[in-house]
Amino acid sequence: MATIGMDKLYYAKITEGTDGDETYATPTQLAKAIKADLTIDLAEATLYADDGTAYVVKEFKTGTLSLGVEDIGAQAAQDLTGAVVDDNGVLVSAGEDEGAAVAVGFRALKPNGKYRYFWLYRVKFGIPAANLQTKGDSITFQTPTIEGTVMRRNKTDSKGNHPWKAEVTEGDAGVSDATVTGWYSQVYEPVYTAPPSGT
Repeated sequence: MATIGMDKLYYAKITEGTDGDETYATPTQLAKAIKADLTIDLAEATLYADDGTAYVVKEFKTGTLSLGVEDIGAQAAQDLTGAVVDDNGVLVSAGEDEGAAVAVGFRALKPNGKYRYFWLYRVKFGIPAANLQTKGDSITFQTPTIEGTVMRRNKTDSKGNHPWKAEVTEGDAGVSDATVTGWYSQVYEPVYTAPPSGT
């Protein structure tokens, strides 16, 4: 999947019900995106039988999302990291802060001019890293990076699975315009046609 750009970085706050299932708030733009690195860890197991490999299982375990952004505003910092703004408008981070998990959406531009859209259903961020440097003979931009752990969501889809990511490329077969144009109006929920009764 070759891509040449990335933009429209959004997040949606999560409310958990008494059963742990997620309900997503209306997505909010996080910041101007610079870079996103997503790495995935798999749980793997191999069963050997009759002197050979009988089964290999590879399942999603967790992931890491590292976002380079232009800036993280005070509201996003509160929502993502648990920091608070005091009475003087100062953002204060404490050792006891713990941000809540959020859904994260963004899109990546492909060489053909179409976009690939993503939602990561449950990401828990840590404290943003800051890079600071004095100005020398030339100007060098320093931008924050925030890293989060990607998890599967508690809420099951209609197949009984726990999704961790949704992605779609505009213009692909079977992709409606409404799916793409409404991508940021709400966190995408998987839709499956129910199997015929009796099967």
